[in-house]
Amino acid sequence: MTEPYAAETWLQVVMVTGVIGGGAALLAGRAVASTWRPYWYVIAYMFLLGAGVHFLHFALFAGDILSLPSYLADAAYVVAVGSIAFRMTRARQLARQYPWLYERTGPFTWRERGPQA
Repeated sequence: MTEPYAAETWLQVVMVTGVIGGGAALLAGRAVASTWRPYWYVIAYMFLLGAGVHFLHFALFAGDILSLPSYLADAAYVVAVGSIAFRMTRARQLARQYPWLYERTGPFTWRERGPQA
């Protein structure tokens, strides 16, 4: 197997995958959570977004469009960022919209409130 981004510099990879792809994944993960859709939507949308980011590498920097390792690296990154955004938004939503049922315990977690004494 070849290196995923052999034809590009690290700065190009960081700008396209990190900034553009990561920013889009952050917004998409938040959007899926804020519309109360299930988590599997994030996975499906992020694999599509990974294809878009991979296409940007091809279109802007003459990357290899048929490189599976490059696509998988892009997709893995946007899935991770989208999942983090989804979980943070869902924790904030539950604690804010249902304060009598849930309390936030961290940036990614919540728990059910106990009976009031």
